[in-house]
Amino acid sequence: MMYKNFWDYTGNGVAAGWMGGYLGWFLFPLMIWSIVWKGWALWRAAKNDSLPWFIALLILNTAGILDILYIFVFGKKSAKKGKK
Repeated sequence: MMYKNFWDYTGNGVAAGWMGGYLGWFLFPLMIWSIVWKGWALWRAAKNDSLPWFIALLILNTAGILDILYIFVFGKKSAKKGKK
């Protein structure tokens, strides 16, 4: 009797691992997409000294949607006082 692991077995006799099958072709680009936008949004929130937004962006994972909204809508740079 052959041992079948639910997470590693594709059903056709080939062990695919965590990135195997069709789900991996969707999740890997989604992970890269999310990491890029999250990094940019966190950098922008830190630069704007916005601690509540930084914490929210760090905790919530929305596949880049909240990150994009922060960058282009909510995270506009405010004019610094005293600088010309």
